[in-house]
Amino acid sequence: MLKNTTYKQRTIIIVTLTLWSIVFIGSGITMQMMDKPKTKTKTELKITQKRVANMKSNEILLKSMEQEINQPLSMNVKDYLENVDDIDNTILNELKLDTSMVNVNQAGTYTYTVTYQKKTFNGTFEIKEKPLPDMVLTLKNLNLELGSALSTDIQTYITETLTEEVKPNVKLDLTNVNTAQAGNYQYTVTYNGRLYTGNITIYEPQKTEEKDPYEQQKTDCETNGGTWNSSSNTCSQQPSTTQ
Repeated sequence: MLKNTTYKQRTIIIVTLTLWSIVFIGSGITMQMMDKPKTKTKTELKITQKRVANMKSNEILLKSMEQEINQPLSMNVKDYLENVDDIDNTILNELKLDTSMVNVNQAGTYTYTVTYQKKTFNGTFEIKEKPLPDMVLTLKNLNLELGSALSTDIQTYITETLTEEVKPNVKLDLTNVNTAQAGNYQYTVTYNGRLYTGNITIYEPQKTEEKDPYEQQKTDCETNGGTWNSSSNTCSQQPSTTQ
């Protein structure tokens, strides 16, 4: 190919080819560098991981609430959220709490709501009775005279001294006791889930015979040798004979 060319022409062709080779090789290296994925630095990775870790789900999850009877309700919506730390403050500030259906003066299970924008979430709220003092009762066995009235004072039937807190919670049942008929009867007392049984005996009073008011005079009369006249309740003395 180069036989019919001069030295000068051959030199120009060789230089041109060399330059083109350099251009093609340089282009290949540039393309490889462009295609090579960029490697993040450690600092960039830490920042990305921190951002992911700080992302909040903003999912609203409500607690199942409970408290003792006659206690005030919290009006802080955060107290009702299961995942308060996973919700942005901007959303927390928009949450609306409604506890109007919860009756703190009566034990039971109620519903409260939390509203965000147009969506309402329902939660349960249980009002519990205040735990009563745990005590074991001892019932009295009573003896009552026929026709007596039954006492309604619970302390009459229980040996232990009852506090004002306990008394209203002790239930007395005297329905099986008949004070108009002599006999043995059972009554019951219920407290704090325990049932107790006691006995009441209804008895007839013994009849006492009326003592003759002249009995003693009659005895004295006869002791002294007199004669007692029951009709007139008088004593007659026989006249004594003089020797």
